[in-house]
Amino acid sequence: MTDLESFSARLKSLTDGRASAPRVKDGIMNLVLDVGGLSAERRDAVAAAIREGGLLVPGVKDVRIAMTAERKPLRIIAVASGKGGVGKSTLSANLAVALKRLGFAVGLVDADIYGPSQARLMASEDRKPQARDKQLVPVDSPLGVPMLSMAHLVEPGKALAWRGPMAGNALSQLIDADWGDAELLVVDMPPGTGDVQLSMVQKHKPAGAVIVSTPQDLALIDATRAVSLFEQTQVPLIGLVENMAGYSCPHCGEISDPFGTGGAEAAGSAMGMPFLGRIPLAIDIRRRSDAGDPPAAGDDASGRAFLAIAEKVAAWLRA
Repeated sequence: MTDLESFSARLKSLTDGRASAPRVKDGIMNLVLDVGGLSAERRDAVAAAIREGGLLVPGVKDVRIAMTAERKPLRIIAVASGKGGVGKSTLSANLAVALKRLGFAVGLVDADIYGPSQARLMASEDRKPQARDKQLVPVDSPLGVPMLSMAHLVEPGKALAWRGPMAGNALSQLIDADWGDAELLVVDMPPGTGDVQLSMVQKHKPAGAVIVSTPQDLALIDATRAVSLFEQTQVPLIGLVENMAGYSCPHCGEISDPFGTGGAEAAGSAMGMPFLGRIPLAIDIRRRSDAGDPPAAGDDASGRAFLAIAEKVAAWLRA
């Protein structure tokens, strides 16, 4: 046998607090359950708990359930750059991991249709998504961030010879998946300002965008184009991240700046954009990224750099 208090605690745990406290009168248990933010599997578990609870709670003869569906729409954070090779995908993966550490229910979408890399970065290359009710079901990564990438759907190394509309349709399937409990999606955008980027900002309307650049002038010129795209489509700009900012020699400890320093911060100031922080050019970031072990999961210097950026993004979201 179980009492009403323990049954209520069980339901609260299963529904992430979306179930009201059960009330019993004349042998009837009345319960209000918000199922809008629950995955299908979680709903089945809740239904089983209600059936069992109705029989096991002393004095309860029947259960009456009012169902609501007040699921909040997913908020999308687009991580973008004007060109490739600036570390946008690495930042996206680590931003998702760090936001999860800060308490957000976050998912990760690899929108770089032609050059997906998130499956490697998140150690999920061997996983394949299922489909339910014509929606993809994201795969789980080892760090608990649900995610989707074209790398989960095509053979490794296979080139996608798709025109823009096909790529746009593929992006929609990734974003409009069954994200279950997620409240936030971090979307790793393809570099540039082409068809896929336009489909993303026009159809899926990100809540905000994070721009990534290295300090060098050429990358900053391209980052300015990415900023212009989001300004033209009225997507708020959360801020600018300077990646590969300073290299510390692992042998002598000397700091050098092969890509320059401070350029992204200066460019952000000139454009009136907040500066979110710097990520160093560090060999441990490269090694851990290749191994599918995002540094943001740890508390070393690299992990703290990503976490500091995520904290600013979190403050923006909460504001």
